Amino acid sequence: MLLEIARGPLVEEIQRGHLAIVDAEGTTLAALGDPEHAVAYWRSSAKPFQSMALVASGAADAFGFAAEDLAVCSASHNGEAVHISRVAHVLDLAGNTPGDLQCGAHPPYDQASAAALERAGTAPSALHSNCSGKHAGMLALARHLGAPTEGYRRPDHPVQRLILETVCRFTGLRSDEIVIGVDGCGVPCFGISVSRMALAFARVMRPDGLPVADQRAAAAVRGAMMSHPYLVAGAGRFDTDLMRIAGGRILVKGGASGVLCAGLERGVGIAVKLESGSRHLGSGAPAIVAALRALGAIGDAELADLTAHAHPVVRNVAGQSVGETRVPFALPALR
Repeated sequence: MLLEIARGPLVEEIQRGHLAIVDAEGTTLAALGDPEHAVAYWRSSAKPFQSMALVASGAADAFGFAAEDLAVCSASHNGEAVHISRVAHVLDLAGNTPGDLQCGAHPPYDQASAAALERAGTAPSALHSNCSGKHAGMLALARHLGAPTEGYRRPDHPVQRLILETVCRFTGLRSDEIVIGVDGCGVPCFGISVSRMALAFARVMRPDGLPVADQRAAAAVRGAMMSHPYLVAGAGRFDTDLMRIAGGRILVKGGASGVLCAGLERGVGIAVKLESGSRHLGSGAPAIVAALRALGAIGDAELADLTAHAHPVVRNVAGQSVGETRVPFALPALR
């Protein structure tokens, strides 16, 4: 059991799942559940690795991408104005347009931005999709490879083949050991064990032994995300708040269906998967915060700044606090 949700004096709901803490050499430092055998889709927690293919190929340099561009290419963003303008900039740099995006459209995650669209009577566009940055990066990679931009979502497209190869190197898996599904935005998603998710995040922080192009790509993408965390998510989001507070020491990327991963600068990866899943990105944040505490990666002051994520409040329809989400496990000190 990874989380319990209490309402008043009773535990009303429990969240079972898997947690792995792994170093860059593949040694498991701690585990809950069965992360070695629990296979799940990586969902948006894979976005940093999808962006790394863009960098390692030379496309990011060829089009003059700045760190801010790489951050939004790795994002599950809120659809705020700053995100929309940066995605449009990425498209423009590579000679693409919003009409080339094949990610579909949904209202912004940011409630204020969604309300502003509704008041204006404007329908959300593909730019508002939380995955629009990733798709803009994929379109740029297609241009750089001289491949068709049409159909860039297909698993057999050169863009997706290159991304799969990148995922293989960071996870240490062969392509036939990865289950390929279709993500919410239409591109391939990768079914791997929770332990391999943690390993990949350890390796992105310490990519020693990987090809030089991968090492450079890892440095560029993790640096971009940690330097510009607001572009990775946005207001009120765990990814943004943790990376801002950590000041370049921790990389974090949430995904759908209860997946959340983090990497520490010393080469340790953490991955969480809630079995029941969740539509809320960052739902596994309390478990990640507990792991970071056990690793000595955050102190009391940082924990206080993360209270809203470490102990999410349960509210009724009147907005009153009636309970909270708690972590029922205790990890040993792993410093």
